[in-house]
Amino acid sequence: MAGWKQQLAETARKNRVELVDAKLSRRDLFKMGLLTSSGFLVAKMGLSSRSATAAGSVVSPPTTPWIEELPIPQVATPCGAANLGVAPTQACNDAAGEMGRPNPHQFWEQFDPANADCYLNVNAPAKASWHRELPLDDVWIFNGLFPGPRIHAKVDRPVLIRFKNNLPSLADHKGYGRPAPTTHLHNGHTESESDGNPLDMLDVTGCWKDHLYLNKRAGFTDPKFGPKGDIRETMSTMWYHDHCLDFTAQNVYRGNMGLYYMFNEFDTGDENDSNPTAWRLPSGAFDVPLVFHDRVFDPAGKGYFDLFNLDGIIGDKYTVNGKIQPFMRVARRKYRFRMQNIGTSRFYNFFLSNGQTMVQCSHDGNMLPKPLVVKNVRFAVANRSDMIIDFSKLASGTTLYLVNCQEQKDGRGPTGKILPLQLGTKVLKFIVDGTLDATDNSRIPTKFFDLPPAPRAEAVTERTFVFDRTNGGWSVNGKQFDEHVITASPRLGTAEIWNIVNNSGGWMHPIHVHFEEHQILSRNGRTPPADEIAREDVIWLGHGETVKTFRRFRDFTGRFVTHCHNVVHEDHAMMFQWKIVP
Repeated sequence: MAGWKQQLAETARKNRVELVDAKLSRRDLFKMGLLTSSGFLVAKMGLSSRSATAAGSVVSPPTTPWIEELPIPQVATPCGAANLGVAPTQACNDAAGEMGRPNPHQFWEQFDPANADCYLNVNAPAKASWHRELPLDDVWIFNGLFPGPRIHAKVDRPVLIRFKNNLPSLADHKGYGRPAPTTHLHNGHTESESDGNPLDMLDVTGCWKDHLYLNKRAGFTDPKFGPKGDIRETMSTMWYHDHCLDFTAQNVYRGNMGLYYMFNEFDTGDENDSNPTAWRLPSGAFDVPLVFHDRVFDPAGKGYFDLFNLDGIIGDKYTVNGKIQPFMRVARRKYRFRMQNIGTSRFYNFFLSNGQTMVQCSHDGNMLPKPLVVKNVRFAVANRSDMIIDFSKLASGTTLYLVNCQEQKDGRGPTGKILPLQLGTKVLKFIVDGTLDATDNSRIPTKFFDLPPAPRAEAVTERTFVFDRTNGGWSVNGKQFDEHVITASPRLGTAEIWNIVNNSGGWMHPIHVHFEEHQILSRNGRTPPADEIAREDVIWLGHGETVKTFRRFRDFTGRFVTHCHNVVHEDHAMMFQWKIVP
């Protein structure tokens, strides 16, 4: 029976791949009788969207852990505006091949090419090695890198990134994904023209779009803060990724993402900085990105994405910075690890295998009010946390692991059970190496930024958004995403309370609101836990939960989106559009 089931699963996988390569629309699948009225594949030859595993019964080939070293993404070098070719313009330069920007850049007068950093990020096909025991995989990545270019930005110094689409045409494309990217800086305080709206796609090979990031703190147009904005709104660890309508999950899975870190007069990026305001956090080679991405590989060892699983997809292989279960040699000193979850549907809860504590400095894009000494750190999809781990008290030759103890059996979300350390999944191996330079001038400050006030009396209105299922599909307030509908129109310079509610039954949802980061007022009527008392942009929305948030709408106008960052849910219409109006 087991062999028969495996044969059926493989037949189902091949059938699904053929449907993907045929570029059949959902309308075509309805006509062929392969899609039900509720949006799920029929149970025909194993095509049902709810298979024995979240990956559609596909089990990845075995791989040997800890035989490849963790790659460390290098910091990108600006190319200069003159090297972009066509000079940037305020309005969309259609004649030169720019597209996907319906309105001119806001605050264009603040962009001076001589005092800005410019980058060219070319999105193109490439080959990736996730593990030496697997064949090279077909990916879509920026400048041949995964993770994509690691950009170090500074507060008040603009960055202009030209995103260019060198992917195959839709006619030539085969496999999952759609070669019509639109790149979102998650979660930059950014004008709508550069936000990477799902509707602003680059769907012509060779076209491009300029994204202007002023890197200003929120509130920079408010006289009480002045042009530097509210210091309490200082951003830190961000990332950028594809946001193509209906294809975000597939395109990010193919590699469409990169890193974007913001520095300032406190978080200077230099642990030897003698400036009295400098925090002197671990820096340089000791400021390390850790990008977690769980994946599935087909029997041939190639990346496999099951388009027809609408519950959510979790992988059986754990990659860090593009390698399956790598190792890292560390010196006997403190490290700052910028951890982030870019996966499709998996949640994490990380512990160190030796039971050692860590210091949590941030939650999503903002620093916590003060560092927290913790045993573990949680990540919904798209969450980030800056964690400091001190290896100074460990003897040379010591090995320890970063262990995921969050039990999750399918894409619906965690079971709620935290596994004991010995039963968790080891994701990254650390080897303490006494031959490495252990000079450590870094510090952990006692506090970071105060939280801005969030008085309920300031809110001009209160809205409720219920994340639910309607007729078997994903919805918000009973409606699936409609690109022609603006669900909310907050006014520039105001604040609102948004209640985020999970009424979807057995699913959890990481909810992401674009634009300014919010502040949680309560979770299920109670004070939020210590790691959520901060600014954040992704809400871990558990079963039946209601999270009350406070948010402001400052500086920029235009349209933005809110969606579930279990990107399978987002792509199947759990998203709505809203617009900041004057």
